[in-house]
Amino acid sequence: MMPTLLVVAKAPVPGVAKTRLAADIGDLLAAEVAAASMLDTIDACSMAVGPERCVLALAGDLADGCRAEEIRTALSGWSVVPQRGSSLGERLAHAHAEVDGPVVQIGMDTPQVTAQRLLAVAGGLDSADAVLAPAEDGGWWVLALREPSAAVALHAVPMSTPETYAATRSALERGGLSVGAGERLRDVDHLEDVAAVAASAPGTRFATVAARVAEVAR
Repeated sequence: MMPTLLVVAKAPVPGVAKTRLAADIGDLLAAEVAAASMLDTIDACSMAVGPERCVLALAGDLADGCRAEEIRTALSGWSVVPQRGSSLGERLAHAHAEVDGPVVQIGMDTPQVTAQRLLAVAGGLDSADAVLAPAEDGGWWVLALREPSAAVALHAVPMSTPETYAATRSALERGGLSVGAGERLRDVDHLEDVAAVAASAPGTRFATVAARVAEVAR
């Protein structure tokens, strides 16, 4: 069965999006980085399964963010739902609850993602109940589940720590799931991540904005 692709993301609003990166390059350019990353992620998801099988769980208002009209156009055919919950783990679990059947969930921090990478993760559900792919910082960048309700395990997982991948995997396994591992990717959280990720994603909107970041950071 073709999975649903679920993106859990913030609107790219200056002063709200990419705050750790903003400390080095300013709120507006950091929001431009977030918008470019979001657009590239939307494109990859649409190419993988078609927009009608894509869901965006959104925090904030796109109208307040960078490249709002471009993002709205890219989201044509998508379902867009608001995020619910206080902690990130709760918001992720609620977002999964919006989906029926197999789901592949990502954020907007890996603009180097491709349709092929997403489908490879989905293919892992042929042999496991879940697929969790690590990020270089100790977190994870994608979670695929045969049954979206299993995301309730994320409620108790501490997010944004060097142990998040290991803690998430343990929580899923305690829930009785078999968990496969996906490809390791680098998230874009800090200034040093921008150039490294852009080098692996030539020709993307993110790479274009990354060149501006490099100018500012000199």
